[in-house]
Amino acid sequence: MAVNAKKAAVYVLVVFVLYLIITDPKTASEYVLVGFQGISDAAKAIGDFMTWLANGGK
Repeated sequence: MAVNAKKAAVYVLVVFVLYLIITDPKTASEYVLVGFQGISDAAKAIGDFMTWLANGGK
């Protein structure tokens, strides 16, 4: 049952994204930029943390 719920959630998300892109491409592109910026910030934070660990946490 949980697999069906997961498939349904993914389907709804894909339909929403397609609807957003078709109806308002400018806003959709802004969301993509925000998403990539968030991923970039998270990767930088992980890198900083790993560097801190490699330096003995000092």
